[in-house]
Amino acid sequence: MNPYLNDDLVTLGDHARRFATDRIAPGYQERDQTRVLDRTLMREMGEMGFIAPELPEQYGGQGLGCLAAGVIHEEVARADLSLSYINLLASLNGQILAHHGKPEVVGPWLTRLTRGEALLAIALTEPRGGSDAANLRLRVERVGDEYVINGEKTSISAADQADAAVVFGRTGTPESAAHGVTALLVPMNLPGITTNRFDCHGQRAIGRGSIFFENVRVPVDHRLGDENRGFVQVMQGFDFSRALIGLQVLAVARVALEETWAYVAERQAFGKPLSAFQGVSHPLADFDTQVEAARLLCLQALWLKDHGAPHSAEAAMCKWWAPKLAYDVVHQCLLMHGHGGYDRGPMEQRLRDVLGFQIGDGTAQIMKTIIARTRAGRNAVPA
Repeated sequence: MNPYLNDDLVTLGDHARRFATDRIAPGYQERDQTRVLDRTLMREMGEMGFIAPELPEQYGGQGLGCLAAGVIHEEVARADLSLSYINLLASLNGQILAHHGKPEVVGPWLTRLTRGEALLAIALTEPRGGSDAANLRLRVERVGDEYVINGEKTSISAADQADAAVVFGRTGTPESAAHGVTALLVPMNLPGITTNRFDCHGQRAIGRGSIFFENVRVPVDHRLGDENRGFVQVMQGFDFSRALIGLQVLAVARVALEETWAYVAERQAFGKPLSAFQGVSHPLADFDTQVEAARLLCLQALWLKDHGAPHSAEAAMCKWWAPKLAYDVVHQCLLMHGHGGYDRGPMEQRLRDVLGFQIGDGTAQIMKTIIARTRAGRNAVPA
């Protein structure tokens, strides 16, 4: 029994798990090796209604709410964390476009997004740093009815695979900080855009890399939100994605625990199953308890969002705690499997995949600062 999930959401989760088990899980390791995102699977997910179901029906969504997106998201991540980036990026960018874009511009993109026909990146981080997200150098200048973009974004998920990107750049003076940033919807096939790809430790099917902009021209109507207020307006959507990330990594931890409980109950040592030894079963029990609690926190954050209630602190808690917990859980499960876990296989790949979330999308230190400011007030916790 879960207080946040009604019968319809449980049924939706079961439906998503069957699809993920049958279609996504079998190619998990192959996609890690080839580093190729399966567009066929993405379209199938769109046909099933599994991409951004929280969006309004006018944009191809189902208007089901953010909890529904979370339920689907964790089932996809359970099968392949890297592939679940499709859901994460679609929900984050979908909210941004739906709330801040001109309908005639963003409408076709949102329809393609929910159908699994387009992948959108979020281009915020720059070479000089990611945590100081408002201190951007990528330059956006207005020339008539266009914006001209010059600069570089880096550590961008799906940089070389995305069809479009939400790009944050500076239109104001450097001294204006967050109040001089503008967000644009930028198709990735425009002249002047080039990309590269990093050789990352994990999440290799989705990949990360840099995007380079050289005199890239974008129509003014592709702006998201007001000029010079893109950071302040658009960044509010990140609370949603932080809760989704929590469910994403915890789904990996949950399946690792399930497999490890089954393994230690079957594996024999000194005439008894490994689970009979408290040195084995108690660490797993500890982690199982924490994972259940963390998952409830993530669901609570999405429930609050669905009900229009403040949830920034809860979302930040999800983002710093869940990735660290998931890594610790998978690490322990790998050790419980001995050399079988250490060998190239699902467990070591899970460890590599979840690690990245302690780096990207907001560090633990930044998340704790958000929590502190929410609790004590921004003036009591200055930058």
